[in-house]
Amino acid sequence: MKKLFYAILLTGSILTAGSVNAQNSGYKTALGVRLSSSNAMINNSVSVKHFLNDKMAIEGLLSFGDPLAIGALVELHQPMTASGLTWYYGGGAYIGFLKKVNTTTQKTTTDPNFGAQGVIGLDYKFNNIPLNLSLDWKPELNIVTDINFEPAAIGFTARFTFGK
Repeated sequence: MKKLFYAILLTGSILTAGSVNAQNSGYKTALGVRLSSSNAMINNSVSVKHFLNDKMAIEGLLSFGDPLAIGALVELHQPMTASGLTWYYGGGAYIGFLKKVNTTTQKTTTDPNFGAQGVIGLDYKFNNIPLNLSLDWKPELNIVTDINFEPAAIGFTARFTFGK
């Protein structure tokens, strides 16, 4: 119960922290596509990133196909010496729905999978055009249904940016 209280308190703090508008990243919100190199639960996906304040962003990921999956990450950005370049790290969770076929009965079932994900990467916002590029490593630990670890999830994201 104590862990649940602290988790709710941390989530509430993160969600209410976001009124500062000036970011080191050079953008407020971005929408694009993330391409991944592995068979992670969230692999090729639609990405939406929104900055809550100058260093903290939330990123939502939605993968279509098999598996259908949705995930969220909280990311902490740190500026680098080059203008528009930051490095970031963070973590979050996901839920995915994987189709399985029973070879005996030929019936298809959908198994829910729940897990944790971490992320570390580089984020670059071009100065004169509304484009953001990210390169990251996003390992996943599947906890429910099929326990496994996917360490090889390297991803490249291109996003259209909105606001400053």
